Amino acid sequence: MTIHIGAAPGQIAETVLLPGDPYRARWAAETFLDDVELVNEVRGMLGFTGTWKGNRVTIHGTGMGMPSLSIYVNEMIRDYGAKTLIRIGSCGGMQHSVKVRDIILGMTATTLSTPSRGIFKEMNFAPCADYSLLAAAHRAATARDVAVHAGGIYSADVFYDERPDLNEQMTRHGILGVEMEAAELYNLAARHGCRALAVLTVSDHLLTHEALPSEDREKTFGDMVEIALEAAFA
Repeated sequence: MTIHIGAAPGQIAETVLLPGDPYRARWAAETFLDDVELVNEVRGMLGFTGTWKGNRVTIHGTGMGMPSLSIYVNEMIRDYGAKTLIRIGSCGGMQHSVKVRDIILGMTATTLSTPSRGIFKEMNFAPCADYSLLAAAHRAATARDVAVHAGGIYSADVFYDERPDLNEQMTRHGILGVEMEAAELYNLAARHGCRALAVLTVSDHLLTHEALPSEDREKTFGDMVEIALEAAFA
């Protein structure tokens, strides 16, 4: 047990899927895992461990934003021995070639600031995904005939953004989509010698202003979860 995770030793698997929403964690665990056990509900942040094709997996919420994710990922790695961490979440599309419902695999994550900024000081560290996970996820998406894009993403540190010029520069420089957690996940994975990847569903679009209807979200997010699971155990 840690300050924020109530799981006993051994209840968190080495492979962890990380949605921001704890209720999405419950949905994904109940939908895709067998022998599911609730292992955390401290502060309402739900975590579940079960098996997928015989492999142990934990699906645990992280909350919104990099500071919240940093708390849970630090404890999972340091206290529970997590080795492979895959963010599964939604993002906003930032290129016309990227459509709502597409999958984005975050190769790199650009950001203004992360909780790790104090460590790097004047250095602009470039956080990136684990290549083996990235390649396996791309193969899995292609095999499922899901539209997939691999490239740079933007991890924003605010949701209600009042700097439209930043979004314009991200689009200008080829960033595929915007979300709020991956950059710090990649920082922590690099620091602790773990594997990390962000597998993201485009739920809305900053250029076209299209948004995914709520009734379509479950199936589309289901593709994302299965791609992440297949990549983790490829």
